Order: sequence, then structure tokens, then C-alpha cells
Amino acid sequence: MVNLLIGTTGSVASIKVPELVAGFYGIPNVHVKVISTQNSLRFYSPSQLNGAKLYTDEGEWQVWSKKGDPVVHIDLRKWADIMVVVPLDAHTLAKIANGLCDNLLTCVLRAWDFSKPCIVCPAMNTHMWDHPFTAKHLRVLTEELGIKVISPISKLLACGDTGVGAMAEPQDIITRVQSYMNDLIPSPSPKDQKLCN
Repeated sequence: MVNLLIGTTGSVASIKVPELVAGFYGIPNVHVKVISTQNSLRFYSPSQLNGAKLYTDEGEWQVWSKKGDPVVHIDLRKWADIMVVVPLDAHTLAKIANGLCDNLLTCVLRAWDFSKPCIVCPAMNTHMWDHPFTAKHLRVLTEELGIKVISPISKLLACGDTGVGAMAEPQDIITRVQSYMNDLIPSPSPKDQKLCN
């Protein structure tokens, strides 16, 4: 069983989150939980998540009232084997690169164990993608934190512009993430292989 934690942010590409969740549920032995920022929920309804458990900022401290009670961002960090932030908007990219943790998603990322895979799928307007800070922030994620990036693609954007910035296609994201998940499953030992023959 692989525990997949999906983080969603305030890009219009969040309209594809239900499709992504359904696709990940189609992979055998994958358990999915979703963290959504407040702005991400403008683009999809929790009822569209095929029963995946949804966490929001409001739920972060509802279960905590005293020492020893669960701390949601730490519990999610411990639970997850792999994390995917899809889509990653420019705002959250900047927060991660600068170490900010002012919502549930960024708190999980600030506490993340980077020996476990973390993948981001940027989605933003072409002008935002081309901004010098975007390249700088992505370097922090990839070079200092070891986060993998599934680059955006060029197409007609929601604002009417055409150019690089659109989130990669959902099936491409699912395929790439599945390859990282496959790396988490240990190869059978020679002894196990003999038992299978």
C-alpha cells in the first residue's frame, strides 16, 4: 500500500483535481488523502473527490485542544509515503521556496521528510512562469529540497493567453507519479523470487 498525499492550490487548474484523484484511485494499492487551500476549493467541490479524505485549514486545529492531541500537519507528514502538489500556483511556490508555513499545506511541506518523494506540478500564467523569481524559487525546490517538478506545458490558458504555464495533462502527471510510487515498492528478494517460481 502506498499512501499518496495530494496538495491543491489556488490555480484554475484545480478544476482537474477530481480527475487526478480518480486516476490515482485507479492505481492498485494506493490510498489517497487531499489537502486543499481555501482558494483551490473555488474550482472543485469536495464531493467530487471519490470519497478521498479532504483536509483544509479549518480542520488543522479542530482536533487539538491539549498536549498529546493530534497535530494534523505532522500526522499527515507521517502518514504519507509520497506527496504531490498539483496544481502548484505561483503564490504557494513562493511560500515553499521561502520557508513560509501559514496554512495546512505549507505546514506539511515545511515538516516534510525529503527522503520521501515530493513532486510539484506548477500551473500559472505565462508571464508569471517567465518571471525571474519563478526560476529562482524552482531552483530552491529542486536543488536545496530535492523536490521533483513536472513542468507546465504550452497551450491556451484560462485568461486567453497562449504560452507555457498550463499544468501538465492529468494522465501525464498520473504516469509520472506512478513511476515514483513504483520506486517505493521494494523489489522481491532472491528468496521471494524462488518462492514465486
